[in-house]
This record gives sequence, structure tokens and C-alpha cells, in this order.
Amino acid sequence: MKRNATAVWNGSLKEGAGKLTTQSKTLENTQYSFKSRFDEGVGTNPEELAAAAHAGCFTMQLTAFISETSAVIESIETKCDISLLEGTINSSHLTVNAKIEGITNEVFQELVTKAEKNCPISKLFNTEITTTATLT
Repeated sequence: MKRNATAVWNGSLKEGAGKLTTQSKTLENTQYSFKSRFDEGVGTNPEELAAAAHAGCFTMQLTAFISETSAVIESIETKCDISLLEGTINSSHLTVNAKIEGITNEVFQELVTKAEKNCPISKLFNTEITTTATLT
């Protein structure tokens, strides 16, 4: 499987702007800029997209692991906070809130850790990854 996205940039770094388009067209000519990355400009930015990718990937991986048990998933919500420091993504923190029947907190936490280490985006990142998970 291969997926792609295209970035087009026009102008200088601070005054210019770019557009992102994904193969699926979920993003199509989506604006990004210096201001949307480092200030409060309109549009997205690479770190926000990395956070979305990590949250989505982790949640799917966790769902796959839980599905191997007899537990019943009502919902899993994952927020990902990406930190950029001195030009390097230095951490990704996942906050998970899950409603699942038929699973102990101990087993849930083990599966969260397993998903954190095994989702493809976690494997892609060369950074500290941490998780806080709550089972209700």
C-alpha cells in the first residue's frame, strides 16, 4: 500500500503560503503558511497533521488489539499533542478516553502501551511518545 500527498509553496517562508492536497482529496488545496504553523494564521500545519495521523493510527491499532478480546467497544477518543521545540518534534502525547465493556483497567492499560509501541505512525516518529488513558 502506498499513499501520497502533495505540497505546493509560493513565495518566501514568512510571506508566502502553501496548499496541501491528499490522494483521497480529504485535503484539497488546504492552506498552510508560516503564520498557521508558528502563529495564529488560517490553515493547517505539518505538526497538526502529524497529530491527526498519530491519533488516528493509534486509535485504530488500539481498537484492533481490543477486538482480539471479548470486550465490547462503545467508543475510543484520542487527542494527540505534538510538541515542536527548536525545529524538532520532540514529543507526541496521546490522551485516550474509552468506553469499553468487559475489560479490566489493567488489560486496557497493557493494550494501550502495546498500541503506543506498535501503531505504524508511532514507529515512524523518532521522538518520545507518552500516553494517558482513562477507561470509563
